[in-house]
Amino acid sequence: MTEPVLREDLFKQLPPEWPADLLPAIQKQVAASRRKVVVLDDDPTGTQTVHHLPVLTEWSVDRLVEELTGPFPAFYLLTNSRALPLAQAQALNAEIGHNLRSASARSGQNFVVVSRSDSTLRGHFPGEVESLARALAEPFDGWIILPCFPEGGRLTVNDIHYAAEGDRLVPAGQTEFARDPVFGYRSSDLRRWVVEKMGGSVERVVSISLDDLRRGGPEQVAGKLARLNGGVCVVNAVSYRDLEVFVYGLLMAEAEGKRFLYRTAASFVRVRAGLAPRPLLTPTELNLPSAGGGLVVVGSYVPRSTGQLHRLLSRPHLAGLEIDTPALLDQRAGEEVRRIAAAVEKRLAAGEDVVVYTARTVISGPDASASLAIGERVSAGLAAVVRSICVRPRYLLAKGGITSSDIATQGLGVKRAMVLGQILPGVPVWQTGTESRYPGLAYIVFPGNVGSPDALVQVVDMMSR
Repeated sequence: MTEPVLREDLFKQLPPEWPADLLPAIQKQVAASRRKVVVLDDDPTGTQTVHHLPVLTEWSVDRLVEELTGPFPAFYLLTNSRALPLAQAQALNAEIGHNLRSASARSGQNFVVVSRSDSTLRGHFPGEVESLARALAEPFDGWIILPCFPEGGRLTVNDIHYAAEGDRLVPAGQTEFARDPVFGYRSSDLRRWVVEKMGGSVERVVSISLDDLRRGGPEQVAGKLARLNGGVCVVNAVSYRDLEVFVYGLLMAEAEGKRFLYRTAASFVRVRAGLAPRPLLTPTELNLPSAGGGLVVVGSYVPRSTGQLHRLLSRPHLAGLEIDTPALLDQRAGEEVRRIAAAVEKRLAAGEDVVVYTARTVISGPDASASLAIGERVSAGLAAVVRSICVRPRYLLAKGGITSSDIATQGLGVKRAMVLGQILPGVPVWQTGTESRYPGLAYIVFPGNVGSPDALVQVVDMMSR
């Protein structure tokens, strides 16, 4: 078993980064290829590295034609498939794959697909990717597995995927994420993780090492990818410069006719789309109303979210409303939704910031499918609270991937939104579309496993000012 290490000690052992800034070359290559980047996001938090890109919650052929022929280099399709049982997630990916093929044929616009998932390796893998690959009906030369997400402290070195905890880097298989009741796993080594999920032999999983990236450069990456021959390739990376080297080599291989299907975390998307970084958003840029209360909804139950919630609830002039989670699972659900919604309305009308949160005790079922169903009902209850409120909040913050997806679609009726940028590293802000319940609302999508202990407090304080 690989032991946790100090970040500083591990980084001292690494070769220096590739010296050249490759983003300008990537941007030229992206423009020359004329391929749109289509991101199937299994929860809304995948927008946590990009800016000024659209997010869709529907994917009819007509809507996909509009986006494929539109002005943006990439767009997101919010599938929320992590909240679904495997069979439903596979059917959803198949539907989108077929629709993308039809939209591409109609528009004449080519595309590449990113299956964006959790940087801590939770999600329906390989089921989603297999279903998507069949529906796209392309002879893919391989799958790319790249969970590096520097904003969240998710790094891969010597094929070991790490999650940062302060100054320590903990192998992912030893974190609370690996004990997820639905998507748990044992392996921190990405090659062994692929075998754990897919079966087969470790020797059949190719690895792009940090030596390949930092000493060999894009040409070495392109050469390895050219020889992939239908296999799976895991990618080591700890920084955006590493991602740039890999993506430029990837684009070189694709320019020679190679085709790949990507299963990655959020950071890869920004580089593959050729987007330059932008500074964090300020509240002034969000054009918030001058009066009114903000609404925070916390559904995520991971330890990091719970710690952030406790810090937030200790703040003065903040109303905390705990929803009776067991009530959402039986005949009391409607009554509980009405009770919380009435209390929220009263406080928002008075100009108070209010936090609605689920009890911190996790309710699990006897198996993964039952646990997913419980989570779906709880999240639907939170969305019903938002849907029942008749007072527009000054802003809305949803904590947790599934929570934020259900609130966007079921609570706010979002069909298309724009990602403005990030309010904190890894914390995106959307502007809701004209079709939504509150057009132009600043909607903060706060991932459950991102941020310092004071991150929720920071955002609420910023928005209050």
